[in-house]
Amino acid sequence: MFVLGVDPGLSRCGYAIVEPGARGGGRAVCIGVIRTATTDPTPVRLAEIQREFRGLLREYHPAVVSVERIFFQNNVRTAVSVAQAIGVICAESISHGADVVEYSPNQVKSAVAGDGRADKTAMTHMVQTLLGLSTPPKPADAADAAALALCHLAHDPSGFVKNRHSAQKDAAQKDAAQKDAAQKHVAQKAVI
Repeated sequence: MFVLGVDPGLSRCGYAIVEPGARGGGRAVCIGVIRTATTDPTPVRLAEIQREFRGLLREYHPAVVSVERIFFQNNVRTAVSVAQAIGVICAESISHGADVVEYSPNQVKSAVAGDGRADKTAMTHMVQTLLGLSTPPKPADAADAAALALCHLAHDPSGFVKNRHSAQKDAAQKDAAQKDAAQKHVAQKAVI
């Protein structure tokens, strides 16, 4: 099972694919940032995020996508663009069969560093330690995404979300099979 952590943004969207490990840690499979050109119109930038993110989903098939819940006090314009990116990420995730969970910045800091007021340096150090990386992940957006994946692993070490999702998927497949059988039965009656 992989968890895909996402630090959403329109200019820089951090991502981290993490495989669960022992004691709240994990193995970093892939860490990076999706960048879009600030000179491009917003719809073009959102489409670029969608393409790149869809590629990650297709390649790694994460069971869960862990996204930072947005909280903005002053800059409405930034909040709107981040919300648009989150919408694209959530829709793509669900379309590819992954559950989506959201965590507040304080939840992430508490889960990863043990302190809801931890600064960026402490968070980056803990991400490096928990993932067993030889160097701190860079840029900060990528480190934040890895922290989001680790936060989910701390909150859901049993894989409940994955198990719940599997049960929902099985139920949906069973329902679809029953509908197919009913449609075939109706079609056979029409032929007779």
